[in-house]
Amino acid sequence: MSTEKTTLHRGLRSRHIRFIALGSAIGTGLFYGSSEAIQAGGPAVLLAYLIGGGAVFLVLRSLGEMAVNHPCAGSFGEYATRHLGRLAGFTTGWTFAFEMVIVCIADITALGVYMGFWFPDVPRWIWLLAAIGVIGVLNLFNVKVFGELEFWLSLVKILAICAMILAGLAILVLGIGGGGMHIGVSNLWSNGGFFAHGVQGFILSFAVVMFAFGGTEIIGVTAGEAENPEKTIPSAVNSIPLRIVLFYVLTLGVIMSLNPWQDIGSDASPFVQIFAGLGIKSAAAILNAVVVVAALSAINSDIFAAGRIMYGMAERGQAPAVMRRLSRSGVPTMTVAIMIGSLLLGVVLNYLIPDRVFLIISSIATFATVWVWLMILATQYAARRKMSREEVAGLAYKVPFWPYGQIIAMVFMTAVLVLLAFSASTRIALIVGAVWLVLLSVVHFLWLRPRSAAPAAAENATAEVRESAGT
Repeated sequence: MSTEKTTLHRGLRSRHIRFIALGSAIGTGLFYGSSEAIQAGGPAVLLAYLIGGGAVFLVLRSLGEMAVNHPCAGSFGEYATRHLGRLAGFTTGWTFAFEMVIVCIADITALGVYMGFWFPDVPRWIWLLAAIGVIGVLNLFNVKVFGELEFWLSLVKILAICAMILAGLAILVLGIGGGGMHIGVSNLWSNGGFFAHGVQGFILSFAVVMFAFGGTEIIGVTAGEAENPEKTIPSAVNSIPLRIVLFYVLTLGVIMSLNPWQDIGSDASPFVQIFAGLGIKSAAAILNAVVVVAALSAINSDIFAAGRIMYGMAERGQAPAVMRRLSRSGVPTMTVAIMIGSLLLGVVLNYLIPDRVFLIISSIATFATVWVWLMILATQYAARRKMSREEVAGLAYKVPFWPYGQIIAMVFMTAVLVLLAFSASTRIALIVGAVWLVLLSVVHFLWLRPRSAAPAAAENATAEVRESAGT
């Protein structure tokens, strides 16, 4: 283990940061969770992804403004503490860590489903245990090694998505294959219409859609280990949302054109289902290998981000001091161990309720993700309101459409949280989220407040002694 002098290393370059964010966001939400989104909203889910992507872009620009102005390992947890108060910072930081744990469980659940394509008779939990062991080892390497690994893992799945889009377009244009299924762009409106489930279904689909974008806020967490945050963060923030929206909209548009949307189930990745249904078995097998890599990549990124946010909170006294313990290579080993331990819960859930676990977990992750985004928006709004005109003019990277864009985005995020209450399958997420926030508030008032009040009282007493001595 390290000495107290060991610190996080600034070893992440611009391409690392871009692909770490992509690694988290382009994963289970696209390769597996998109089937749930399609079933909820029909073809109109494409519009939902566009709207949701626009809102997330404002979140990332808000985070980018703060990260460039003050890069740190604690990221939005520290910013919330500074501009909204200790309770806000405490709940934001720990809710992000909670989000990463839940998203990891969703990702590792999807991994077990993918492996069932090749080994349908092998219990899912066996693959989960193997993946946890591999990923745990990967996260103990130096951050530069981690960044390089994540770059190549993410590159594989991005190239695969591009290849899948091109192959799908070729099938649509040339009429290759078919397998007895109707293929054509008309599938987007000829099976119940574009808004197949009406406006209500379209609105309810946001509860699933927003889960897909979860993890993009990792960009802010990487600022503490970026070589040139004033350059790498804006570059990553400007490119990530557009790429993600294009990947989601183009990919799902092609998938629903190759196969009627109502035939896309949740027993495998939609990518694999489409090509298997078309009779292109080799393509289905290759894509299944890609989605396995995608799941590993997403889990890898999430463990990295959660570890760094907990390390930053430990530095501020908002988490146990043991979480500040680093290896000689600058890796917060204790937080990585905590995340790996949390993933074992996913093994238990997949053993007990394999059929229902993904929808339950993804809806809880949606609550945690959207709550963190809401706090990022509120923090940036509060920070900007405190600035003088000169300070605002001196910002190197400003959020656009301020303040109206921020207000609209905050209203949108609040509406998504409310949507969770309107479906029996997602209502549990609202209950779990509310209990989680209450629990954090209780811990804050019983543990954190007394600890922070003691040094302040001692400092005030010292000041009074000095004043009386001076008189």
